[in-house]
Amino acid sequence: MSCGVALAVALMLSDPNVALAASQPTVAADAPVSVAGEPLFIEITTRSATLKAMAEGWGTSGLIDQDGFFTSPTFNAFKVQAAALSEMDMQGHLILKERGTDNDLKCILRGISEDMPRKVSALEAATTPAQRREALDEMVYLLNDNVEVITSPPHPEV
Repeated sequence: MSCGVALAVALMLSDPNVALAASQPTVAADAPVSVAGEPLFIEITTRSATLKAMAEGWGTSGLIDQDGFFTSPTFNAFKVQAAALSEMDMQGHLILKERGTDNDLKCILRGISEDMPRKVSALEAATTPAQRREALDEMVYLLNDNVEVITSPPHPEV
């Protein structure tokens, strides 16, 4: 037995993680790759989660039903951050498109990017408490979706 093989066997037997990794099935070369660990996509999920928590807080506290809320610095900051997030989603879409990725994530990011300003406008246009709650729920859902589509494991194309 050569020294290299003996060393490899010794390492495999001494570190359980190496043995565990060796026992895992091999990944197909054409298997989809997750982008969840890439800096842009981490930033998108972080910002989405932050905005989602902010919006949920407005519903819980009743802040969204207070007079002048939609002209407040709090909501104006949210609008600016939502617009920046929309741009980041479009950037993510363009990156995946440039890579030649032909999967749902590319399309979903574009859709979220286009939908974000509409959801903000729907919030501003809501005049009754019921309309505000519905618009807020839709915004929260969109922000949650933005996190989940990036962090869910990719599936092979069918």
